[in-house]
Amino acid sequence: MPANRLTALKVEKAKKRGMYGDGDGLYLRVTPEGTKNWVLRYMLNGKAHWMGLGPYPLYSLQDARGKALDARRLRYEGIDPIDRRRAQRAQEKLEAAKAITFRECAISYIKSHRAGWKHPKHAHQWESSLEAYVYPAIGNLPVDAVDTALVMKILEPLWSTKTETMSRVRGRIESVLDWAKARKYRAGENPALWRGHLDKLLPAKGKVRKRGHYGAPPYDQLPTLIAKLQQQATVPANASEFAILTAVRVSDIVGSKREDRTPMLWAHVSNGIWTIPATKNEAAHKVPLSEPALALLEQMKGLDPRIVFPGVTGDSMLAAIKRVDQSATIHGTARASFRTWAAECTNYPREVCEQALAHTVGTDVERAYQRGDLFEKRRRLMAAWADYCLKPQASGTVTPLRKEVPA
Repeated sequence: MPANRLTALKVEKAKKRGMYGDGDGLYLRVTPEGTKNWVLRYMLNGKAHWMGLGPYPLYSLQDARGKALDARRLRYEGIDPIDRRRAQRAQEKLEAAKAITFRECAISYIKSHRAGWKHPKHAHQWESSLEAYVYPAIGNLPVDAVDTALVMKILEPLWSTKTETMSRVRGRIESVLDWAKARKYRAGENPALWRGHLDKLLPAKGKVRKRGHYGAPPYDQLPTLIAKLQQQATVPANASEFAILTAVRVSDIVGSKREDRTPMLWAHVSNGIWTIPATKNEAAHKVPLSEPALALLEQMKGLDPRIVFPGVTGDSMLAAIKRVDQSATIHGTARASFRTWAAECTNYPREVCEQALAHTVGTDVERAYQRGDLFEKRRRLMAAWADYCLKPQASGTVTPLRKEVPA
């Protein structure tokens, strides 16, 4: 076909659907909707190929002829111009990805998967673990720059002491890097892959010496422990006793910036109920206050008009417990001991005991039908727990099973 058959005027006036040839395989294509674009037909290795060259009027007739000439030159050298363009675009995208940091990829990964996670805590756990262990090392680096050495820099120092946590961190790094590769932000093997890679550099999780659970004294020692806490007559000791009587987390009392929790406030206490406010990851939780717990709060009145246990931190509460029992922790004493006692010494159903600890109970379907918080049953359970804790008993004595009365 002779070249240069079209003119700028013909291109502008072309309205009817069809292919308008300019010569040497260059065509103006007019769609049924009236839009126009340039295409090039060429032969390579005995096969016909069609290559889009862009829309009109963004690309003029002169522009289209120049692009077609470049493509024909590649074809003459035995290079498929479509393949060359794809390779160039992939390289450009990879180069652009160097400006995309690991942190940005992780944020996008969490955002895209949040709806598929069963519990809001999962997103919080991802965010907090990456913030604590990963972002300081590689958060602001291009995601394509993350290699095995950087991953090992994160994992290796804590692998033997925080094995479970770092194992989860490794899996999260691997997932983010897989996501980045699928988005063409990086190429090559995943440096956080365990099987066949990091398993050659780090001991298996099961072979690392296990750490114990939170230190918790036997529940029959709690009356003595609480009596010694009372002898200290300090605000941290009172806060520790209150944590035991209510079986709450330390962060519920002292607050936590990471978990978006405020400290326990007087405004949260009303009519014998302490309402722990909802956070972005957890619903509000109502704690029934037993008579001993309320009596302890009376001792705190007048110290601060807003905060129930002013100046108390998790460390100061732990120190108060350690003065009584070096092996104990607040979490173990306040929660693990309660849960063991409830299982061994009462007939309260499991779901009541778990609700008392603000644990999620049952499947999604079960929770859809069981929407109550079992509050009245929990009130009786916590009264029994406080009664047990404050009545000294001989070591090894077990309270009789209590018959649970329907609410």
